[in-house]
Amino acid sequence: MPYQNTSLSIEERVEDLLPRMSLEEKVAQMRIFHANIGVKSDEKGKLVLSEKVTEKLKLGIAGIKNPGEHISPLAAAKLNNDLQKYIIKSNRWGIPALFITESYNGVDAEGCTKFGRPITSAASFNPELVNRIWDVVGKEARLRGMHMCHSPEADIVRDPRFGRMSEAFGEDTYLTTQMVVNAIKGVQGNYEGLGNGTHIGAVAKHFAGYGQVLGGSNFAAVEISPRTLIDEIYPPFEAAVKEARTLGIMASHGDLNGVASHGNPELLTGVLRDQWGFDGYVVSDSNDIARLYYFMKVAESPEAAALMGLVAGIDIDLYAEDSYAYLPEMVKKDPSIEKMIDRSVKRVLRTKMILGLFDNPYVDIKKVEKEVRSEASLALAQEADLESIILLKNEGDILPLKKEKQKIALLGPLLDKGTKTAFEEVAGNTITFTAEQGFELTDGNTSVPKMRSTTPDELDKLLDIAKQSDVVILFLGGDEFTSKEAYFNIALGDRATIDPVGAQDELVKRVKAIGKPVIVVLKHRRTLSVNTISEKADAILDGWDLSEFGDSSMAKIIFGEVSPSGKSPVTVPRSIGQLPFHYSMKEINNKKGYLFLEDGPLYPFGFGLSYGKFAYSNLSLSSETMTSTSEITVNVQVTNIGKMKAKEVVQLYLKDEIGSVTRPDKELNGFEKIELNPDESKTVTFTIVPKMLEFTGLKMEKILEPGDYSVMVGTSSKENLTAKFRLEK
Repeated sequence: MPYQNTSLSIEERVEDLLPRMSLEEKVAQMRIFHANIGVKSDEKGKLVLSEKVTEKLKLGIAGIKNPGEHISPLAAAKLNNDLQKYIIKSNRWGIPALFITESYNGVDAEGCTKFGRPITSAASFNPELVNRIWDVVGKEARLRGMHMCHSPEADIVRDPRFGRMSEAFGEDTYLTTQMVVNAIKGVQGNYEGLGNGTHIGAVAKHFAGYGQVLGGSNFAAVEISPRTLIDEIYPPFEAAVKEARTLGIMASHGDLNGVASHGNPELLTGVLRDQWGFDGYVVSDSNDIARLYYFMKVAESPEAAALMGLVAGIDIDLYAEDSYAYLPEMVKKDPSIEKMIDRSVKRVLRTKMILGLFDNPYVDIKKVEKEVRSEASLALAQEADLESIILLKNEGDILPLKKEKQKIALLGPLLDKGTKTAFEEVAGNTITFTAEQGFELTDGNTSVPKMRSTTPDELDKLLDIAKQSDVVILFLGGDEFTSKEAYFNIALGDRATIDPVGAQDELVKRVKAIGKPVIVVLKHRRTLSVNTISEKADAILDGWDLSEFGDSSMAKIIFGEVSPSGKSPVTVPRSIGQLPFHYSMKEINNKKGYLFLEDGPLYPFGFGLSYGKFAYSNLSLSSETMTSTSEITVNVQVTNIGKMKAKEVVQLYLKDEIGSVTRPDKELNGFEKIELNPDESKTVTFTIVPKMLEFTGLKMEKILEPGDYSVMVGTSSKENLTAKFRLEK
């Protein structure tokens, strides 16, 4: 049939297939179910499907989430080949299904390379590195039979109360945009990897504003000014569409200034398609079309919710049995609805053809074991760690530690079972390590964890070990229980405070009182107000949530095999009372502080120390004036005046001195990571183009406004050299 003819264009093939399909078959291509309702393999590896699943697959299906996620890559590849074969044979037109995963630490499935979380890799300030990470994600996912990924997150995250903070790339629009574009290009194999079967499609999420939930509470309302929405929240999504060519977009759980995102045609059609030209598919978040009725309460009935989602532009319903399942009956009452169904089904079929699934739907089993978790992929995971670890404090240059005879205590609630072994492998036989976790932060309940009370005996045991050691390394912060996705009251993950959980501050104070050098290793998935740690520790290394080699990577940094080069992708506040608190807030936010609290952040955005020492000099602009058609070249000389080879992230910020609307205090508009030997210098060059100066003006249109601008180039958002230029008409 023509739709099976590879010599025809994808559009021609889709146009041939669609009219052959019944209404019920079309609607089946608009639904995704989770494999946990009955897709598995038995002890012999044979495909086993529940009656519920076989019934669903009679008409075909848009996709299945996470088939084979809990088995090895090879077993998953075999399972998914058998599953795809069954699906193709079970529907009249042999339409294959999309198998879908997610990626928060690499492919979220058994046996794949475990990378650090997105916010961890954002700390590397290295987009090329992120591209390589997600290239591995795309390859490993495709090898196990997956086709789409409900990742990456293009959300801006600025509230550390929010349990999902670590799933995104931080607080800054420009940094997030660079990371999202490179993640999507990587996972999609620069788009070319889709059709040739080497990579998977990305679904950028959550469109739009999801990370801005009020109170940092998942599912809460989202209130964003239209100007902030356009200038700060939209850009990563727009770049995902225009630059990275993402195959999919996921709508946001929440509302946006009172309009439920899953029922927002201005957002999902007007902005996404009409303005940006997006031609992929839009998928709902979990059950969220149905929730327009029973949770958001903006639809009068389940059927009205389904119609609202369809009109808004959502093509695929994720999981729900009480939403798009009603569409066939709804068409009988209103035949005009079928035109919108056809529109969505075309997008789904088109995606499957872009991925080559009609022509080559199966996995090459022979490649799986050889290419998943390859030596190169594992090495990349540690490389990413080493570029992402942030040195927040290094009093008296206590770090790096020497690999000489001494006793080192590894203590604290974030100590893992393999930490001691990892440190021994890096440090060698001259150092004696003692390891003791001491206490846990919570009871480990995956739904609603409870904070544990630390006993005096638990603390005393750690103190006794510390007294017998020359150096104490404390592993502190938070874990997967203290920061996670919240599902209503049945599974909490957001927090009302951002202080370290439990007795961690008390532990730091008591260990410091012993008089031994104290190094703190932070592991966490949300920003924490680490005031006591910052005051008492001699050195602090911030790792966020590292890869499976995180302890080894941290040891290599501590013992000076590599200089730390990560920079903070967020502003670290002193108190939750400072929220909202990000470096690019409007200048008027910085005119005064709070009673009884030191001004400013504990650590600013872009901050990170090094074992090298970098001097900035000779900042120069190619011109002191600029027009709407010209550019300015910025040069700065950076010299490593330290004693160790090291990497530095040179950061460019711009500030509009006077605007017709209140403007951000400064905005990141460029960065470059360089490596310098001791006494080596390099001239780093940035180009300021007119688009960097655009903002949404009084009439809610993008404008270039003549006036004075400051250029700031330096090592963080707080420490930099400054020059000025004027934008003329």
